Amino acid sequence: MTENFRCGYVALVGRPNVGKSTLLNGLLGQKISITSHRPQTTRHRVLGIKTLDDAQIVYVDTPGLHRGDRKALNRVINRTAADTLHAVDVVAFLVEGTRWGEEDQWILDMLKDLEVPVLLVVNKTDTIEDKARLLPHLKMLSGLREFADVVPLSALKRDNLERFEACVVRLLPEAPPLFPEDQITDRSERFLAAELIREKLFRKLDQELPYGMTVEIEQFKQEGNLRRINAQIWVGRDSHKAMVIGKGGALLKAVGAEARRDMERLFDSKVFLQLWVKVKEGWADDERALRSLGYGDDQ
Repeated sequence: MTENFRCGYVALVGRPNVGKSTLLNGLLGQKISITSHRPQTTRHRVLGIKTLDDAQIVYVDTPGLHRGDRKALNRVINRTAADTLHAVDVVAFLVEGTRWGEEDQWILDMLKDLEVPVLLVVNKTDTIEDKARLLPHLKMLSGLREFADVVPLSALKRDNLERFEACVVRLLPEAPPLFPEDQITDRSERFLAAELIREKLFRKLDQELPYGMTVEIEQFKQEGNLRRINAQIWVGRDSHKAMVIGKGGALLKAVGAEARRDMERLFDSKVFLQLWVKVKEGWADDERALRSLGYGDDQ
């Protein structure tokens, strides 16, 4: 550990689907947080830990902040993200390209009383067709509040991540590391397995996706270099169960095969995975059911 070593927590915040999880995975060089093109893919707080020669950065990937709390699940997700803001050393506020909307402004208003540095991260710059629009847009954003810095980047293309990381390190307090240097997340393999299954469901179901769906690991056993995993997919309606299983069980088989491959890559071992689908009506609007399924535990 070098002299003047820096260490601290950095919250990645922004509206849904702005690229927080893609950024975390790009910074770590490994998939820790699941991604899809659907909003609200991330439902839990996930730590991604990166140890450098002179710093340890503890990134906190948060669920996308969104207005409206019609269901208990939405309220829990928003609380998880909002509560994180008061327990970190730096906030990285992500926005998308040249887009600025009401939800972005709403989140910016939430950040106004924070006493920690706020970095503005303009993600998805690779998708901007007219690059001449970027500079005046950055100037407009810079005038909205006093940011510690403004960093345009592309998390997907891993463009300008080095500059972002350098800005983060500069803003961290001098402190010893909080985690062993080879640890990359605080989440268990059991949690990561459930998230990988949910990611495949989000991607396979796409526009037909039933949001009232979650994954619970009922058994996780390690036998030498083999992990035996039994997972329950909970849905809110019988019609959703049929959608998840697919014709002749095809969709569920494809989800299982892709999730298993990702798990074997992540865990560096063989995986035997079994999936079941069950109906639990109203679970997404029942705070007790949400707690039993692990929602809200990371607040």
